[in-house]
Amino acid sequence: MNYDLVITGGTLVNHDGIGAGDVGVVKGKIVAIGDLAQASAGQTIDASGLHILPGVIDTQVHFREPGNEAKEDLETGSRAAVLGGVTSVFEMPNTDPATSTVAALQDKLSRARGRMHCDHAFYAGATNENAEDLAELERVPGCCGIKVFMGASTGSLLVSDDEGVARVLANINRRAAFHSEDEDRLQDRARLAVTGDWASHPVVRDAKAAMLSTERLVRLARKAGKRIHVLHISTAEEIEFLARHRDIATVEVTPQHLTLQAPDCYEELQGKAQMNPPIRSRAHRMGLWAGIKSGVVDVIGSDHAPHLLEQKQKPYPASPSGMPGVQTLVPVMLDHVAKGRLSLQRFVDLTSAGANRIFGIAGKGRMSVGYDADFTIVDLQAKRTITDDWIASKCQWTPFAGRKITGWPIITMVRGKTVMRDDELILEGAGQPIAFQENL
Repeated sequence: MNYDLVITGGTLVNHDGIGAGDVGVVKGKIVAIGDLAQASAGQTIDASGLHILPGVIDTQVHFREPGNEAKEDLETGSRAAVLGGVTSVFEMPNTDPATSTVAALQDKLSRARGRMHCDHAFYAGATNENAEDLAELERVPGCCGIKVFMGASTGSLLVSDDEGVARVLANINRRAAFHSEDEDRLQDRARLAVTGDWASHPVVRDAKAAMLSTERLVRLARKAGKRIHVLHISTAEEIEFLARHRDIATVEVTPQHLTLQAPDCYEELQGKAQMNPPIRSRAHRMGLWAGIKSGVVDVIGSDHAPHLLEQKQKPYPASPSGMPGVQTLVPVMLDHVAKGRLSLQRFVDLTSAGANRIFGIAGKGRMSVGYDADFTIVDLQAKRTITDDWIASKCQWTPFAGRKITGWPIITMVRGKTVMRDDELILEGAGQPIAFQENL
């Protein structure tokens, strides 16, 4: 058989194990896995010494377009993604205007065409006014589902009361994603913010605010008989609680919550460490790792949410919450692999197979015949230092600057095309909308 592309000499990390093997690609799809040393191909990539992973999917990014393009846009955000080894992203709806109508969703899809370098899907945002429109919104091709903010964060989207959340759940059919912090408690505790002291951020938005909201959310979802995905879990208690509700609830954690801890991060990074929900103590960080090891955590999402440096340098609480992360997700987590905190196969499950399983992605999320030829090809032995000048985001900084890393993305391939190689963007604007089984 003639292949468009054959990747040879690498080590495949797949749902059935790790081992030497080649991959054959025709028209952007995987058509063969095995020994293809004698095959003829239009292009051959020698991956000797490298590990070939299913394309990494980041299921939570904020690319700020429309409305805040000074901080990020769909082009620069997707550039950061592919430079970091990410092949697909789910982008969030808290833009300006919010992505809460079919027209706004179609506008984002139109803006992405010819500009985004990775494949992409967009969340539609729930409001107190659009609940009856959500069933139509979640069926739009290229929509990854409905996003609900139960606690206020960046932007205007907020559905904080039980009646509003119940109305959202009653009108959806697909799994919805939730930012879970209790808004009443956040409002009540805003008085505890200490001007200029970022370490008071996890006091204001404390662990109880997260736990109260997540308990409410699970109760409402169970009553409605609907599936939920709880984003950026930050507390040990939520991990233990959600372990008892696996039939309806799936779980995301971020590299930031797994890597940074209070109070050290606020002393070192000041406003750069501020995000919602906050970076918490070592005990909570270890609770999240326990969730990784026990299988409670389903996916890693970066919650890439950039702000310009001058904005982050404002004294707390005037400083905004959020930090970049899409470009550093792969190297930071591969460094955890190198340090023995999780296996390479668990990393693959958290960054590709988990997203496929939770969201019903069509043709992505595993290395299998018939699936898209999306690959994140990595050098597990590469030793690098993350620097601000490597960051492609418009914000031009990362909380991980100066961190020495073992493990680095070498090639990003999307549907059989090399988009990034050796830290350089090779192919521009070829990203396409992601398809979902429930929307076919």
